[in-house]
Amino acid sequence: MSRRAVIDIGTNSVKVLVADVAGGSVTPLWETSEQTRLGRGFYETHRLQPEPIAATGVAVARFAAEARERGAESVRVIATSAARDAINRDELLSAIFSASGLITEVISGETEAEWAFAGVASAPDLARQRLLVLDVGGGSTEFILGADRHVGFRESFPLGSVRALERLNPGDAPSPEALATCRAYLRDFLQREVAPRLAPAFAAQGRPERTLGVGGSTALLALIHHGCRDFRRELVEATHFDRAMLSALVNRLWSLPLAERRQLPGLPPERADVILTGAAIYEAVLEVFALPDLGISTRGLRFAAVLGVPVSK
Repeated sequence: MSRRAVIDIGTNSVKVLVADVAGGSVTPLWETSEQTRLGRGFYETHRLQPEPIAATGVAVARFAAEARERGAESVRVIATSAARDAINRDELLSAIFSASGLITEVISGETEAEWAFAGVASAPDLARQRLLVLDVGGGSTEFILGADRHVGFRESFPLGSVRALERLNPGDAPSPEALATCRAYLRDFLQREVAPRLAPAFAAQGRPERTLGVGGSTALLALIHHGCRDFRRELVEATHFDRAMLSALVNRLWSLPLAERRQLPGLPPERADVILTGAAIYEAVLEVFALPDLGISTRGLRFAAVLGVPVSK
């Protein structure tokens, strides 16, 4: 058994996992995150800004030090959507190396999708089911269909909570019209960009037995639903949203001004803006693809990365 750490640099936040690894088994010991908004203002210029670059480097260095204090023998740093799309990604990689001495692996959308599925399928009760895994990040959403721990379809699309929020700009107190505009935009994107790719996969491989969201947004939706202030893995993974429940939660979130959303139990105040579009993306996927419900997995790409899975070429 070895104790390892993975630091995951996303468009919205930096996350860390420290886990004990034995063979193909991952036992999480410590997980936390810090929102650095690396993708702030990114989608107009595709250039990362100096302030979030610096904040990300500081967060990585601090998480690496804390992981080593907890006994991590190795620290792996990976970066996803904003880093891979940035025209100045080298500035980010240099800032991280200067702050922490660590080299960052920038992974492709396809690798991100494969790792998300591998992480979810590492749970014994899910290993043999036909799964559709949805990973809604800040800058992209990964769709992965597979069974028996084998990926049959995986693709990353440029649709994420931060990207959609900046595009739609619903404001701090969104109107019903803003929600209607968001829903229409998401339906159009999914029908135009995703359906021509995903529908043939459903036809060839069969529709999923379960649809699972992975990542921070779905866990937060579960905590908000239960009014639970503290992260509880068992509670989160036992939560299932049918389409009516999820739409009701989306309606509730969009009806509240930002100040009131910041007071919701289970929702970190700094994520009270992006939860609007994150929740709406999941709602739109269930609607467009006629999926009955959404389950939640807390095992994502960090679980695959901590196992030492190499970057796909």
